[in-house]
Amino acid sequence: MRLALQLAQEAYAEGEIPIGAVAVYEDEIIASARNEKELRKDATAHAEILAMQRAAQHLNRWRLDGVTLYCTLEPCPMCAGAMINTRLKKLVYGCRDDKAGSAGSVIDLVRYPGLNHQVEVMEGVLREECASLLTSFFADIRRDGRVGRRRSTRNRVGG
Repeated sequence: MRLALQLAQEAYAEGEIPIGAVAVYEDEIIASARNEKELRKDATAHAEILAMQRAAQHLNRWRLDGVTLYCTLEPCPMCAGAMINTRLKKLVYGCRDDKAGSAGSVIDLVRYPGLNHQVEVMEGVLREECASLLTSFFADIRRDGRVGRRRSTRNRVGG
């Protein structure tokens, strides 16, 4: 989770919503990503999606059974759907998303019993650090109204 948080800090510095994700298989990091929505001009370029794509490439298969994905924020419905469709084994996330969370807060899509796969979930890992980074980012946006600039290390967790 520390690497996911570091990736989120990098996203913050580039003006992206600070979310990071790391895929682990058999105790080895096989993929990682940070949000790249602004960079790619692509609403689907979430850290979780990119990390799962890279993990699939690494494993040379679309099924991510046996993979644990560490994310700094609870996934949205799109990312949760991808987790189900890739058969992700486990999701570990930092803080809840009370507006779009799909692993227990708004809805619990990843564990919905009517679907063909359920993902094991662990929440709250480095919760305060993850939440603080997001809070700082959105405070900066509200104050400055700008996205896409380098940010000083004073605003970054552990910076």
